[in-house]
Amino acid sequence: MSVLIYTETSKGKIKKSSLEAVNYGSRIAKQLNTTATAILVGDADVSNIGKAGATKVLRLKNDKLSNLDSQYLSIAIEQVASSEGADIIVFSHDFSGKSIAPRIAVKLKAGIVAGATDNPVVSGNSFTIKKNVFSGKASAIYSINSQKKIISLLPGSFQIELTDNTAEVVDFEVNLDNINSPIKIKEVKKDTTELSLSDADIVVSAGRGLKGPENWGMIEDLAKKLGAATACSRPVADMHWRPHHEHVGQTGVAIRPNLYFAIGISGAIQHLAGVNGSKTIVVINTDKEAPFFKSADYGIVGDAFEIVPKLIEAVKNFKSNQ
Repeated sequence: MSVLIYTETSKGKIKKSSLEAVNYGSRIAKQLNTTATAILVGDADVSNIGKAGATKVLRLKNDKLSNLDSQYLSIAIEQVASSEGADIIVFSHDFSGKSIAPRIAVKLKAGIVAGATDNPVVSGNSFTIKKNVFSGKASAIYSINSQKKIISLLPGSFQIELTDNTAEVVDFEVNLDNINSPIKIKEVKKDTTELSLSDADIVVSAGRGLKGPENWGMIEDLAKKLGAATACSRPVADMHWRPHHEHVGQTGVAIRPNLYFAIGISGAIQHLAGVNGSKTIVVINTDKEAPFFKSADYGIVGDAFEIVPKLIEAVKNFKSNQ
């Protein structure tokens, strides 16, 4: 009986959030005196999966899985769980985890905690797990007492620890012969940015205070100088100033970078819910009453069109003097 961990790739590499999940699953496996097995779709360098604690990687094989349809994936993972005799499955609480984990929980009649922020306390068959509630303003403790358990982790909540371990890679043929998804893929738009939001240690984000898409050059310039990813508020994405994959917040991508710049963003609760796990928040806004200042570690009241170019220049000078 192994602990299963669903992992994903981005640009040929294992996602940071997936390595967090492998670490988490391997710690549970050690407590239960068993092994951690990772599940992977597609090709990628899997060496870090072993270093994160998995002893085996099952590479799922079936052409229907290529578009990562959650219905096909949930059936595939159910087949793996049955083959491995697994009672515990770990996901990252991201787009895929949110769509697949509940399906698996129903199929396996498993208890589920979504968005865990701490390692479980194991007592017999019971798992006690901590997670955030009320948009991160409070924490709650949940117990799973069912035989089968599903846990998804809030990305960025756990430090990744790598060792010199290696994992065996095995192909797993998935049977989807009589399964047809009602979802039809019309178009695939790939994120061409070099650094994904979920993996970025620094994020530079902006909102309607930028006044239009033509002014995003200075945001991209600051991000490039800092080695950061760019993001935006929901209204900006809805107005098509920026692509939707950059939208961070309760209804977008939840991130927990080391440093988050919020430029020209008022800080509505829906936005804060997706970024309040950031280690350090810097807010730049002309409105000194903007709600975001209450959550900021550092705040600058002023015009972004004056402040951001000065920040870019300061970063440039700092790097040239190193």
